[in-house]
Amino acid sequence: MDGKIVLTGDRPTGRLHLGHFVGSIKKRLELQETNALFYMIADMQALTDNAENPEKVRENVLEVALDNIACGLDPQKTVFFIQSGVPELSELTMYFLNLVTLARLERNPTVKAEMKQKGYGGNVPAGFLMYPISQAADILAFKAELVPVGDDQLPMIEQANEIVEKFNRIYGDVFKKISPLVPEEGARLSGLDGGAKMSKSLDNAIYLADDAETLRKKVMSAYTDPAHIRADDPGHIEGNVVFEYLDLFDHDKMGLDELKKRYTAGGVGDVELKERLIMNLEAKLLPIRERRAELMEDPGAVMKILGDGTARARRVAAETLAEVRRAMKIDYA
Repeated sequence: MDGKIVLTGDRPTGRLHLGHFVGSIKKRLELQETNALFYMIADMQALTDNAENPEKVRENVLEVALDNIACGLDPQKTVFFIQSGVPELSELTMYFLNLVTLARLERNPTVKAEMKQKGYGGNVPAGFLMYPISQAADILAFKAELVPVGDDQLPMIEQANEIVEKFNRIYGDVFKKISPLVPEEGARLSGLDGGAKMSKSLDNAIYLADDAETLRKKVMSAYTDPAHIRADDPGHIEGNVVFEYLDLFDHDKMGLDELKKRYTAGGVGDVELKERLIMNLEAKLLPIRERRAELMEDPGAVMKILGDGTARARRVAAETLAEVRRAMKIDYA
């Protein structure tokens, strides 16, 4: 893995939460140490289903940048850039559009699932349907070899690799196959309600920027074991989101194992569990919150990081586009 080009990113549709930290940010912090990491704020992709609310997208460009930098993603090691600031990505998307059929796009399981979730039916925006092609362009413009994705995004990498194969077959070898980097087991965090993964849209998330009082209220509302009514009742660990979070954020494993034994035997109230979780989450989130507040004192400096990184990303993408144009025989100048 060492020394590879990696592309990762976020859609700027809201502040990031603990699920993002567990599922992607932690891995980014590792990857930036030994790889060439490009971090993209995917504002154009966010507009595919937020075209009528551009203010939401614009406002959250800064928010997702703040969250990542506050967590430790280092602009000295990682290239931060804004997708719309690299027009070469749109040009490459245009060329790739000719290599994919409409029927193939409609068969993409990820797109089908998201269309159903959003209730588009036959009224899906063309930009939304085409975004797997745009995603392939985002990756290949930087010659990225490794892309961190969840299981649900594997069809996107498969489709991107189909584009690689077809482009190389028609025009000559320009691109290499992309390898997905799937998170380890336990990297998908359940929501506070216990019913689904942590999500902005489901309002079941603990945000990285939540203050201590908000954190306490949210943890105290977290789903545990509905059959565990009194402290003396035996409780269940499986499906209990408080224990799920403790497994990830509590480093006192011996103490946690003892707590689990006591809880399953009966004799531990849910409040004790939740107080322990609050202590552990506050220890994790306080430095992030404080660093975020420092960064917010000069938002212009953060936007400069994005501007400088976007210029650098554009230079890299332009080199790829020059190679693509030569291969396609459209390098007229």
